[in-house]
Amino acid sequence: MTRIDILTLFPEMFSALKESILGRAQKAGKIEINIVNIRDYTEDKHLKCDDYPFGGGAGMVMMPQPIGSAIEAIDREHKAHRIYLSPKGETLVQQKVFSLIEHEHLILLCGHYEGVDQRVIDLYIDEEISIGDYVLTGGELPAMVLTDCLSRYVDGVISTSSLIDESFSDNLLEYPQYTRPQEYKGLKVPDVLVSGDHAKVDKWRREQAIEITRRCRPDLLGEKERK
Repeated sequence: MTRIDILTLFPEMFSALKESILGRAQKAGKIEINIVNIRDYTEDKHLKCDDYPFGGGAGMVMMPQPIGSAIEAIDREHKAHRIYLSPKGETLVQQKVFSLIEHEHLILLCGHYEGVDQRVIDLYIDEEISIGDYVLTGGELPAMVLTDCLSRYVDGVISTSSLIDESFSDNLLEYPQYTRPQEYKGLKVPDVLVSGDHAKVDKWRREQAIEITRRCRPDLLGEKERK
């Protein structure tokens, strides 16, 4: 079973992880997601976890002691793979998800304000990951994104057949999907999808996936398919 510990100053934000597929997967014991409140580990009597940066500058910086104490409490022997969600990190792509799911235990650290004391990264973090070239108010949303991405590939969370033809498999975006009714506001489901000819359906879906990828993300295609 995969275990993910998420360290945050705002545990209430993670209620979404209890819903839908992830909620059912946790109840079924397929994956364990623990939300760790960093404030529970501070030695400050006022539960303070941030302070002004040395050298001046805007904003506050998360202090090393509460974070370090939290990590040591849940992973003293450093058996988990520890990740800091940061705009400075490697950009999250599907292949990265596949490599991370090989770890049985992951720790995700959510920064906030102006980030965390560099000594936390130097002492405790194995790698930094970004979900894109933009800045958010904190690492909570990126941690949820990464958790959702990872959880889908835990055995038993989603049926294998649902994972085969989705976007980014074979470096292609997903083909269009349709359901009932067969006609909606003058737009009909393509005839090939109701033909019953599975070979033609597969061929159509492949062609559509290539065309959509060529139009929306040509960088994913090889030289031959770009033309």
